[in-house]
Amino acid sequence: MAPALEGSDDALMPDFPRGPLHAYRARASFSWKELALFWDGADMLRFKKTLFSTLENDPLFAQQRGGDLSLEKYRELNFLRCKRIFEYDFLRVDDMLGSPLKVLGLVTCLGTYDWSLATKVFLHMMTFGLTIYSSGSERHFKYIPKVFNMEIFGCFALTEMSHGSNTKAIRTTAHYDPTTEEFIIHSPDFEAAKFLVGNMGKTATHAVVFAQLYTPGGQCHGLHSFVVQIRDPKTLLPMPGVMVGDIGRKLGQNGLDNGFSMFHKVRIPRQDLLNRTGDVTPEGTYVTPFKDSRQRFGASLGSLSTGRVVIVAMSVVNLKLAVSIALRFSATRRQFGPTDEEEIPVLEYQMQQWRLLPYLAAAYALDHFAKSLFLDLVGLQQGLLENDRSARQAELGREVHALASAGKPLASWTAQRGIQECREACGGHGYLAMNRLGDLRNDNDPNCTYEGDNNVLLQQTSNYLLGLLAPRDPGGARFQSPLKSVAFLKDYPALLGQRFQVASLKDCLDSSVPLAAYEWLVCYLLRESSEKLNQEKRSGRDAFTARNNCQVYHCRSLALAFLELTVLRRFHEHTHQPGVPPPLRAVLQRLSALYGLWSLSQHMALLYRGGYFSGEQAGKMVESAILALCSQLKDDAVALVDVIAPPDFVLDSPIGRANGELYKNLWTTILQESKVLERPSWWPEFSANKPVVGSLRSKL
Repeated sequence: MAPALEGSDDALMPDFPRGPLHAYRARASFSWKELALFWDGADMLRFKKTLFSTLENDPLFAQQRGGDLSLEKYRELNFLRCKRIFEYDFLRVDDMLGSPLKVLGLVTCLGTYDWSLATKVFLHMMTFGLTIYSSGSERHFKYIPKVFNMEIFGCFALTEMSHGSNTKAIRTTAHYDPTTEEFIIHSPDFEAAKFLVGNMGKTATHAVVFAQLYTPGGQCHGLHSFVVQIRDPKTLLPMPGVMVGDIGRKLGQNGLDNGFSMFHKVRIPRQDLLNRTGDVTPEGTYVTPFKDSRQRFGASLGSLSTGRVVIVAMSVVNLKLAVSIALRFSATRRQFGPTDEEEIPVLEYQMQQWRLLPYLAAAYALDHFAKSLFLDLVGLQQGLLENDRSARQAELGREVHALASAGKPLASWTAQRGIQECREACGGHGYLAMNRLGDLRNDNDPNCTYEGDNNVLLQQTSNYLLGLLAPRDPGGARFQSPLKSVAFLKDYPALLGQRFQVASLKDCLDSSVPLAAYEWLVCYLLRESSEKLNQEKRSGRDAFTARNNCQVYHCRSLALAFLELTVLRRFHEHTHQPGVPPPLRAVLQRLSALYGLWSLSQHMALLYRGGYFSGEQAGKMVESAILALCSQLKDDAVALVDVIAPPDFVLDSPIGRANGELYKNLWTTILQESKVLERPSWWPEFSANKPVVGSLRSKL
């Protein structure tokens, strides 16, 4: 087990070395250590420091990510590191139950180091292991110790070659044979092969396989999950009837072995059906506690919400790493100035502030949202495990599903755009692979796709919102909202009558201003989307076509605006709560206001079109407020980065190191690269073998 760290705050958070970044650190309006303690808490800070220090002191982790390794060697190294993580036992099972945020902390800390490693651990331990725990019953608990001691290694096999987002159309089948009390898992053809499954390519011995369940007589009961052994743990050779392989190199995360599998009439015991949402008796009778098949289907895919919530946090980590690198670079990179003799840091330029500081604010806002949504998910899962069938539990499930379905798109797209902006803001140095921004961009990219395509997922959220306008029973509450995310809609008609009434720039510098605007915007888009849907139906289009014709400019915008509102509301409440230490209030509230106004500014056309804004002054005031907040936060930027940046060993970016020695760090790293001063091995091709110009030109 890794050694725990004790001691004072100075031992937990040592001072940074004096250097080129000291001037900005000295100008900060707050103590970065005080903010770190408020933001993460001492217990989480100790957990992170223990983990990071352990990795730094272990030679197995000395070579960052894959380096120049072949695909096979990178996969081997990543698996050895995965084993080492289990040997250190950073997080015991009782810790997971008592401190659920540490589960998220383990995944994000490992991802800060290398997403191939983090994803491998997460897929095995949480996606595979916790799916068995939460979707199965006592008869499946025998697998849990085997997961945590790596006696078996798992994966989550839902997606097929021909079906991803449309999970209801999954074609793998599981026919029940009552004579042997077995399910027969079968892939009808190669298009039904499980595909893109993480850990399946080389290492998984077992899979949670989703298949259409058939009982005797041919009745299909829809998608269910089964534990299926795909390899022999002693040899890693495929089990009889299983074809399993690797899909090859990807754009990023190549230490993770994504694979495919096909099943040819593979028999598994009846008991290996994960039976929390539905079961089959030995005689072949299907039983389920759910009266509504749609409700059962939603519960059976509950593990996808876990993945989506974790992806929100994964995306935030990538954004935090990128802004940490770019802002430390910007505070030390000097170009031009008021005179030829004086060059100033590029962070002093309004353009650089406008490009980067909103993404710093977004990193903080989304980080708080990711952690709070994870805790909401934990509450939901607890209710499921306790077989809570209350109306509140059902509504909580719908609300968490809606938030996770839009949270993943918002977080992954914000990180995607932010990383690219940071790459460009660092100029040519940002294009160097050694500075990591390219790896961050590639490793973040799948967050936009797996666990559901972003644009498809947004339809889940807009459907949830549109459903709130549907007529309810006369005695029922119209807007039930356990998490209060849609509670504001009880004032739906009145909110549509609101208008922007901020009189001065000073009044605009608070996140209550964009909060009010967002409430109006969501109501407006909800009305517009509902009217568009009804118009399509009145035109004679079927429900499928009508909804399809409402996505662009309507439902998609509705879902994103709703999630931006939710992120802003949670961040606003967090930064304005009485428990915020007085020295931190100003900087946190500026971050909240900047995130809200910057996000809102991307909807300016809608605000004018719907009548919330009128006249040029409203738009100009929002723009002026964004620039004013950037200017106010400029001197705090380095200290804000110090709170969220990992140690240099983990950040692994010469231009982003905490000492601020930009050029010294970059030059040293370049000279330490292999063969940088040697002539190429193919030098004779230049010196001796000159081309005969035109010798290969056609003579015809």
